[in-house]
Amino acid sequence: MSDKIDTIDRRLLAELQRDGTLSVDQLSERVALSRNACWRRVKRLEDDGFITGRVALVDAEKLGLGLSVFIIVRTSNHDPEWLVKFRSAVTAFPEITGVYRMSGDLDYVLRARVSDVKAYDRLYQRLIARVPLSDVSASFVMEEIKETTVVPVEIR
Repeated sequence: MSDKIDTIDRRLLAELQRDGTLSVDQLSERVALSRNACWRRVKRLEDDGFITGRVALVDAEKLGLGLSVFIIVRTSNHDPEWLVKFRSAVTAFPEITGVYRMSGDLDYVLRARVSDVKAYDRLYQRLIARVPLSDVSASFVMEEIKETTVVPVEIR
């Protein structure tokens, strides 16, 4: 799929990741393309699924959600019914911002944003009430050294 985009498409993706509020005029100026050609390319990138949405990034700390938690989940149950129940549970909690099925000796890693350790404990209690888990441990982020939503776009 990545062979369907050229250098200009890649530059458009890089610019939009830096600032999704750019107007078509501003974007076309940054990539040295006419307004109409720029609009058509962005529309095609959206239609082809390279651009999956546009969002505003918010400061979690200013919203009172300053504690980032990585939750390690191990389970002894890997049947399809358990997985449906697990997916339903983890997607129902807005505090859980990422869920990853892992290789190796971990089964799942979850990322959550909460106000404090007590809020994490409430999330934990609600989670284990919804789905049986063999082992759950949490690591609290002490310092965010790098946090980005930008996907590296190689400009050829």
